[in-house]
Amino acid sequence: MNHPIRIGAQLQPQHADYAQLRDAVARAEDSSIDILFTWDHFFPLRGGDLNGKHFECWTMLGAWAEQTSRVEIGALVTCNSYRNPDLLADMARTVDHISGGRLLLGIGAGWFQRDYDEYGYEFGTPGTRIADLGQALPRITARWAKLNPPPTRAIPVMIGGGGERKTLRLVAQHADIWHTFGGVDVLVHKSAILAEHCAVVGRDPSEIERSVGVRQRPAEIAGPLVAAGATLFTIGVNGPAYDLTHVREWVAWRDARG
Repeated sequence: MNHPIRIGAQLQPQHADYAQLRDAVARAEDSSIDILFTWDHFFPLRGGDLNGKHFECWTMLGAWAEQTSRVEIGALVTCNSYRNPDLLADMARTVDHISGGRLLLGIGAGWFQRDYDEYGYEFGTPGTRIADLGQALPRITARWAKLNPPPTRAIPVMIGGGGERKTLRLVAQHADIWHTFGGVDVLVHKSAILAEHCAVVGRDPSEIERSVGVRQRPAEIAGPLVAAGATLFTIGVNGPAYDLTHVREWVAWRDARG
């Protein structure tokens, strides 16, 4: 299956007033990106005061669904641990309707312990968090089938992570998009592992879109990543300025491919 080349921007909801985020959303959509992401944390992760300004993921996605008209929106990625899976399915269905069918559900097992400790969630272990994700994914799709009204479309599921034995098996079973946190060598290696899991579950690995976060300029990395199978490229953008220069370079590269 051939997937189109797409560009995403992750507007990190930290160190900014909401008016600055709203302005960045408008500029990002005007830049002709394909997908607009946030993240699902409760505190800043980097780039300044770790107790600085920060906003919650899903409340903001509802606002983005109303503000935007073209781009897909989603979390890169939402943490499975923070919400009952049936509730998360209903939240996603609701934002899907608000946006007119432009939500994708990015989801992962969670990793940032401060979020858990300060908000009263059990952190557990990587193994227990992955097991919880594995139990949640079929509950989410089952809840979508029961909701009235149902989602406007089959909401695409993006799973983030690269654990070779468990996470990539969940990708093979449930994901439309796989997001990996690594460079070309990581993508090549883990894509081969993903293909093995797909063979076990009877799925064509080409059905799963490969997504990567990028920091370099397109001239430095785009060619090898495309050759390795990546088609979705997302640039992280930090507040409060939300400089989209790097994003526009990637959009220009996409458009120059024809």
